[in-house]
Amino acid sequence: MSIKTLRLKRGMTQKELAEKIPGFDRGRIADYETGRRSVSNMTLGKALAICDALHVSNPRKLLDDDIE
Repeated sequence: MSIKTLRLKRGMTQKELAEKIPGFDRGRIADYETGRRSVSNMTLGKALAICDALHVSNPRKLLDDDIE
């Protein structure tokens, strides 16, 4: 699932998610969601921080893209 899908399933805004991750802001979350920043090039630390904030146990879920 994409970051956006996981975030929306948790009922969170981009800003709320960013506030849970040190060093992130709404713009960075938006960049990952829109593809301006590649999730596949994300550091393990950033991936784990996003997973923690979204309560996701497997970071590989961040790499699964949704077809919309």
